[in-house]
Amino acid sequence: MLGEVLDVLGALSVLAGAVFCLAAAVGVVRFPDVMTRLHAATKPQVFGLVLILTGVALTLRTWHVVLLALLTIGLQILTAPVSGHMLARTAYRTDQWDDAHATVDELGDDLEAAGFTNRPEDTGGGKSRGPLG
Repeated sequence: MLGEVLDVLGALSVLAGAVFCLAAAVGVVRFPDVMTRLHAATKPQVFGLVLILTGVALTLRTWHVVLLALLTIGLQILTAPVSGHMLARTAYRTDQWDDAHATVDELGDDLEAAGFTNRPEDTGGGKSRGPLG
């Protein structure tokens, strides 16, 4: 009886995870700019993978599968935000993001305070990588 309940919960978890991964894929294709695509590529995709691995662990119920799923979940949670953050910073610094729709630009304020100029109006039309130009 408990095994059947865990199998159903595992199947529902895998199905929900697949829906989240599909939504992430659709978001990456349909969203208009880099920042929203990165959001779609990291948050729902990681949650979808966590749900899928949880469903697999609930269905198979062996220690080595559970440990491997936990390891994979931990590594995914550690690496996806870091890679998304680095891609977002690169997109920002190369001016490949839609700043017209941004409500807050904390990185721009921090970079200006540090002496870096990234905005074309600050450098007379060209771009500067730092205080030395």
